[in-house]
Amino acid sequence: MDALWCVVPAAGRGVRAGGDRPKQYQSLAGRPLLDHTLERLAAHPRIAGLVVVIAADDPHFSAVESIGGKPLIATIGGGERSDSVLAGVLALPAAVAPDHFVLVHDAARPCVRADDITRLIDLAGVGEGGLLGAPLRDTLKRADADCHSTATEPREGRWRAFTPQMFRRGALARALALAAADGIVVSDEAMAMERTGVMPLLVEGSEDNIKVTTPADFALAEFLLGRTR
Repeated sequence: MDALWCVVPAAGRGVRAGGDRPKQYQSLAGRPLLDHTLERLAAHPRIAGLVVVIAADDPHFSAVESIGGKPLIATIGGGERSDSVLAGVLALPAAVAPDHFVLVHDAARPCVRADDITRLIDLAGVGEGGLLGAPLRDTLKRADADCHSTATEPREGRWRAFTPQMFRRGALARALALAAADGIVVSDEAMAMERTGVMPLLVEGSEDNIKVTTPADFALAEFLLGRTR
């Protein structure tokens, strides 16, 4: 398979992380979190280029045309993550044909392992695409409005969804546009594809591919950065 382009939605506000700016621009090991994510992706030999999707009023993004020797395209996103992903898919170069696979990766996952990306490309590229994830291993509880445990849920067959997620450009664009037309806010690309009848392949990845969400996650991500390649 030829090298793939990767879309990185980075237009969110990340309010749970606190701070005076969106979390993707907050400092991680002395540099913006987003820089670490983009550089980690650009370093992968099977990623051809990156599209980063930013907010229309973003004063923090430093416009550059390449990163790690790979082309970098910036485009404007929308109000929901899915809107931004669709904008990024539409902004891909014309050379990325509708049947070519593309990756989508969270801006706030700077610790993704290169081996996991390779495994996703190799395994999910055989069919209609897939995503990194991990089987749920903790006991799962159902809570009421007052945070009392009301039941223990089965964990068999349940996975945590990570990124990257990988689907064909044309199919993903159609799935995201259809969800928007139906008034459905999809939480990830796999959900959009599932609505069209596709069954994405779940590819087990490392659980240290964390999504930085809260202030405490920054310390953990900094610890992991030097230990995940």
